[in-house]
Amino acid sequence: MHNEAGQFIANARQALANPPMLAAVKRATDTADRKRDLAMFADGREHGEALRRESAAARHRALRQLPALLEQAEERLTANGATVLWAVDAAEVCRHVQEIAAHHNVRRVTKSKSMISEEVGLNDALIAAGIDVLETDLGEFIIQLAAEPPSHIVTPVIHKSKETIRDLFVERLGMPPTDDAQTMARFAREHLRAAFLSSEMGISGGNFIIAETGTLCLVTNEGNGRMVTTLPPVHVALVGIEKVIATLEDYALLTQVLPRSATGQALAVYTHMINAPRRTGEDDGPEALYVILVDNGRSAIYESEYAEVLGCIRCGACMNACPIYEAVGGHAYGWVYPGPIGAVLTPLMTGLKEASPLPNASSLCGKCKEVCPIDIDLPRMLLDLRRDLVVQGHTPLPWLAGMRAWSVAARSPRVFDAAARAAHAVQPVLPKGQKLPLGPLAGWTASRELPQLAAQPFRAWWSEREKRAAQQKAEESDDQP
Repeated sequence: MHNEAGQFIANARQALANPPMLAAVKRATDTADRKRDLAMFADGREHGEALRRESAAARHRALRQLPALLEQAEERLTANGATVLWAVDAAEVCRHVQEIAAHHNVRRVTKSKSMISEEVGLNDALIAAGIDVLETDLGEFIIQLAAEPPSHIVTPVIHKSKETIRDLFVERLGMPPTDDAQTMARFAREHLRAAFLSSEMGISGGNFIIAETGTLCLVTNEGNGRMVTTLPPVHVALVGIEKVIATLEDYALLTQVLPRSATGQALAVYTHMINAPRRTGEDDGPEALYVILVDNGRSAIYESEYAEVLGCIRCGACMNACPIYEAVGGHAYGWVYPGPIGAVLTPLMTGLKEASPLPNASSLCGKCKEVCPIDIDLPRMLLDLRRDLVVQGHTPLPWLAGMRAWSVAARSPRVFDAAARAAHAVQPVLPKGQKLPLGPLAGWTASRELPQLAAQPFRAWWSEREKRAAQQKAEESDDQP
């Protein structure tokens, strides 16, 4: 997926000019956030917070042991009959999949939901190689028809209304017009059924890999995941190296908080645990299973102060709770991962300079940390990335000059007092409640009203208070015999 994270401000302005899209996003995120709260704390606040603590501990434990767990996972997967490949970057992922397809004479591919495939641009690479690729997750199927990227990591079509989807199906698939959602979903299933049966290779992501057993785990709500991983003769799974966990017990825990946080369900409709390709005497499953362990910048993050962000289980709860995401939608973020997690991951994975607006695309309200099932401290990381922008020289010169001027004034009582007196002198001639688009400062002032200064500066008030206290103390001392 092409990186447009540096265009966040322009993208956000475009989104703000699309009220129907924003209404769809707000309706969906409000519902998801409310359902998450009900599901996480259905057995009481204490129980829900205990789930979060234990889940965070499981992810942190896995990250601490990540190199050893990756080796163990490779060993177990290989012993189970899977072929394990490693990919250092997006180009190597695409090359691996193209070579697998060529080896098995694959011309038709069906895909289950996979954010890594979006991350590495896999669809474009396969199409360039002459291979037909069809997204089978309903949301991904819809945005593929619309030629758009996903706008949410769990519900990729969150920005579209039912009416928009209806019109798309009518135009692109010849569906008889209907406003009934079930009829529309049935039409999509019937369209996809033939593709499942004729597919020569299925591609999926992977929510987790259990190192001790070499088990690939997928958590889904649609039957397409099972179709993609069992019907085609070849199954290829793309999994980030950070998705490896230690034990089956850890998976049993994480598979509880993931659906609760993502969709407000106590348990997902489908929980796939794939141990091997089809074995002798078995009727179901692929003949060949490939697991591609993807780095693509994750090792660099692992070695940095931001390693905690690799604990993310891609539930999307931070997006559903974020006022910025709700205000502009997912496409404004310009890359695969939107919302608070994207504001951290995108600069780390694609370069801080290329994604410089994103660390500032936050109100720092802290809700993302509050709802995260792994308790990842995204607000702290956003602040640290803002610091990195300054240290690395990616701060706009007008902003840098303004902050330096403020620093000089704030550290000098004399300059600060002079500025305060000047502000008090100018304030009476300014119209009250007006916005002040002042040249290069317009990006800040045009959306804010000029605040009214206090009648008396704090420093003057404090000085007078201290003088009165000293005078009162002196008078009380004089009254004593």
